[in-house]
Formats: sequence, C-alpha cells, structure tokens
Amino acid sequence: MLEIKNVSKTFNSGTVNEKKALSDINLTLNDGDFVTVIGGNGAGKSTVMNIITGVYSVDCGSISIDGIDVTAMPEYKRAKYFGRVFQDPMTGTAATMEIVENLAIAKKRGQRRTLKYGISKKEREEYRELLKKLDLGLEDRLTSKVGLLSGGQRQALTLLMATLQKPKMLLLDEHTAALDPKTAAKVLSLSDSLIKENNLMTMMVTHNMHDAIAYGNRLIMMNEGRIILDISGEEKKNLTVEMLLHKFEEVSGSEFVSDRALLSK
Repeated sequence: MLEIKNVSKTFNSGTVNEKKALSDINLTLNDGDFVTVIGGNGAGKSTVMNIITGVYSVDCGSISIDGIDVTAMPEYKRAKYFGRVFQDPMTGTAATMEIVENLAIAKKRGQRRTLKYGISKKEREEYRELLKKLDLGLEDRLTSKVGLLSGGQRQALTLLMATLQKPKMLLLDEHTAALDPKTAAKVLSLSDSLIKENNLMTMMVTHNMHDAIAYGNRLIMMNEGRIILDISGEEKKNLTVEMLLHKFEEVSGSEFVSDRALLSK
C-alpha cells in the first residue's frame, strides 16, 4: 500500500520564481490498484511521482509504503520499492550494452555481486522466453546493443526490466508520449498485460484522455497542485471524455486548458 498524507511541495520558495507544485495532497493506493493521472501542464502529475520516489523532498506531510515511513529516506534507498518507465525511450536502459546484459542488470538489482559468470545459460533462456512475450522479435537479438533498437522496442524492454523483480509499485511517467500512435498503443497494451499478470500497484501519468479512461481501475485528475477528481468503479467504466471535461469544469470552476490533452480527445 502507498499512503501520502498532507504533502505539500513548493519550489524556489521566497523568490520571484516561487511555484507551489503540490498543495496538501492526500492519496492512498492499495495492492493491485492501477491509477491513471491526468491534468494540464504544471498540474503536479510528475511532481507526485518524484516525491514518491524521493527525487524531491517534501515540505511537509508523510509518505509510507507498506506501513514503512519513507518520507526522509533518500532516493537510492527507496529505489528497491519501485519500477519506473520515463517519457524518453533513451532513459532506463544502457545503450552500449546488449539486450541480455540490460535484463541481467535488472534481474540482479539489489543482489550481492559475485565472481561467477554474470549470465548463466539458464538465465539466458529465461530472458529469451520473457522477450517472446513482447512479440517484437527481440528474443532473437539477445546480443544486439540496446542503442540500435527503435523507441517502441526500447520502451517495451524498459517495461520488462522495470517489472522483472515485481516492484511494490510501477510508475509510468508519460511513457508513450514520445512514440507514434501505433507503437504507443502496442506499449500500452503490453503495460496493461504486465500489470495484470503481476498484480502490480501502478500509477500512470498521461496526457491522453482516452488512455486515462480506458486503462486502470481508478482515474485521478490534478489541477494547480491538487487532486480535484478521484473516479473509480462503475463511474470510471461509464466515463467519457466529455463527461470528464464537464466534471473538471464543475469542480474547478474553470475550463480545462491543455493543448496536448484536448488534442487527444
């Protein structure tokens, strides 16, 4: 379980560039929750992910994972709890290393290093079978350098790496935004399969309203550093883009302004 209590975050406090990124955020996610997060630019979506993982410290409030208070825990110590896929396909993998080497690093994350061979024959076969599930032909390219892969192939590999150790929580930070529509749909479908297969607690930030509605069991909308909508169950299943926009205007008292999100209607 993830629990965020009364968390606020302000950047450049006391200067002309002061920006209140989060304001008294309260959020609880349970095992198996797949939450999509949507909002305009500067709404606080990525900041929430960054305070969860420890990239940013909080000004006040607390964050706990499975009852463990991680509020003051540094980013590198929290890393064992999370798998994360970023917007840039170049992030999350080592471009000059082979596909099989990247997978081996992800598999052995947090384990003690020894002087035995880094990748056994058994592990190589295991990685081959995992790559087959991606249906991208990567199982026949184990020794290919990751830097030679397309953006979609690289994101799919990063997803696989992020879920190999079954993290407490998977964070998808606009992970399809840099991909073409066809490839984005493929990576989203793969994400959904891996999440369901491993019953992963997941948070997915997206600008695409259709994707926010179509995926997950819960939808959160943010505005000016606050969570203004939290929709789940039958209400989410019956949701449309038009209904979501109407709810936003009803709660916030203003029109939803985000070119990227509105173009995705």
